[in-house]
Amino acid sequence: MRHDVEIAGTGEHYACGSDESVLDGMARLGRRGIPLGCRGGGCGVCKIRITAGRYRCRAMSCQHVGAEDLAAGVVLACRVMPESDLVLEVLGRMQKCVCAGRAAGAADGTGE
Repeated sequence: MRHDVEIAGTGEHYACGSDESVLDGMARLGRRGIPLGCRGGGCGVCKIRITAGRYRCRAMSCQHVGAEDLAAGVVLACRVMPESDLVLEVLGRMQKCVCAGRAAGAADGTGE
């Protein structure tokens, strides 16, 4: 089943299957600079906060995502699969390349 994922503050949406990670879906946006890191939950570059929707998680390094983070919806995009439509915020090192200039482009109609 496919779900809509919205990246808050950018105006971007993408489809993500319930059998794939949120990061894999994000990579299909085709934008350069999205760091993919290890894709195994160990490097922490793909940290996000899910603000709406249901999801399931695979194991993540507690060095990057602790119990308090999990309770606040902070997870690693490479280890999360959607179970419904999601809204997420990009955090950490990935935020600059995903969010930089996107909100301004959406506001002025250029999309850049």
